[in-house]
Amino acid sequence: MKQEETDNTTEEEFESPEVESATGESDQPEAQEEAPAEDKELTVEELLEKSRQEKEDLYQKVLRAAADFENFRKRTIREKDELRKFALSGLIEDLLPALDNLELGLSAADNHPEANAVADGFRMVGQQILTILQSNGLECVDPQGAEFDPNFHESVGFQPSDDVEDHKIIQVVRKGYTLNGRILRAATVIVSSGPAKEEGDS
Repeated sequence: MKQEETDNTTEEEFESPEVESATGESDQPEAQEEAPAEDKELTVEELLEKSRQEKEDLYQKVLRAAADFENFRKRTIREKDELRKFALSGLIEDLLPALDNLELGLSAADNHPEANAVADGFRMVGQQILTILQSNGLECVDPQGAEFDPNFHESVGFQPSDDVEDHKIIQVVRKGYTLNGRILRAATVIVSSGPAKEEGDS
């Protein structure tokens, strides 16, 4: 019995899970870590397609940049034009009361024949000033007999009239002015309320 146990023990001692080679490496292949997958090498066709796509993207960016620049250029021109048109609006608006007073003075002078020569001289000066202002875009709004328009006219009252239709301007108290199409000062007017109603009319 002892001899059999000794043989079994010897046999177990010589069993080895791994047998090293002469170089000290195991004969069994070791599990190696897989290398990360590298990018697949592109074919010529794929490279050409990628190049075309990049070219198209760049072209679209150039188009957008050109469109943005064109819009900026047009906006700048428009703003400069607006500035040029209305740069004198403040000065012209300050001059309008002087024109009103000049016109009132000339109207009063018409009642004094002895002052006609002087009045004619002032009338010529006033017309010269108005011509200069008109060359800069000023237009007079004298809506006598026109339909009342709250965008250009300012009503200070209503007055019955048998000659002027309802809602039309019967009298211009003060002329209005526009500058390059924009209202600078509304005309002050009195509006007709139509024929006067007789007593007893509802």
